[in-house]
Amino acid sequence: MKNCILVMTLVLMACSNTKPVNIWMIGDSTMAAKKASRLPESGWGEGLKAFVTPNTIVHNHAASGRSTRSFIEEGRWQNVVDSLQAGDFVIIQFGHNDQKPDAKLHTEPYGEFVRNLEKFVRESERSGAFPIICSSIVRRHFTKDGKLTDTHGDYILAAKAVAANLEVPFVDMEHITRTLVTGLGVENSKAIYTHTAHKADDTHLSTKGARVVAYFFAREVQRVNSSLARYLDLQEARFCNRLITHELITSELNQE
Repeated sequence: MKNCILVMTLVLMACSNTKPVNIWMIGDSTMAAKKASRLPESGWGEGLKAFVTPNTIVHNHAASGRSTRSFIEEGRWQNVVDSLQAGDFVIIQFGHNDQKPDAKLHTEPYGEFVRNLEKFVRESERSGAFPIICSSIVRRHFTKDGKLTDTHGDYILAAKAVAANLEVPFVDMEHITRTLVTGLGVENSKAIYTHTAHKADDTHLSTKGARVVAYFFAREVQRVNSSLARYLDLQEARFCNRLITHELITSELNQE
């Protein structure tokens, strides 16, 4: 009996001493957490919390209205760097605000934008962390004939080029969400953005939409075989182990 108690004690001690895996998310409002006053708006960084394994912690440092430039100049990136530990992951997604003309935000896609992404990657790796670059999620801007417009241009290609040049994983969230939104169509796609009786926002995700987009991020991470995949658990999520068709997404989102 004493031996059994000893074994159980050792197991519990080993579990309690297991080092947590940290996922740091940096980006803009499409990824960020939101105040309760902005519900049902959310960011897919919050949605990702439903898809991680036990002992994996998502630190969502994405901030509304930030570009790569302002994220650095406001000291937000340094706060993340100072917290990084070897074996952590850093998920990077910018572009929405880098393209804006505001001097505090704007970066040229093949100039400062690239240099800032490179800074995020190199300083992450210097800390022993594993960076993943993502392109921006698509804006729900349909033309009159029902086609999505390209609102990000070279920022998508620039992000992909940085990932290729520095040999880090790239998750093309623009392509993933473009496929998703196009498949859902003009009306059904409103369900994953912040469309209410008082608001029609075609940039920011709804709470449920954030979870859908995070799910597809997790699936793509598994496909590109990033080391992050081992810490993502789709079996535990609401959409676990099921082929998600556009009809299923819509019906699931409209439940509750």
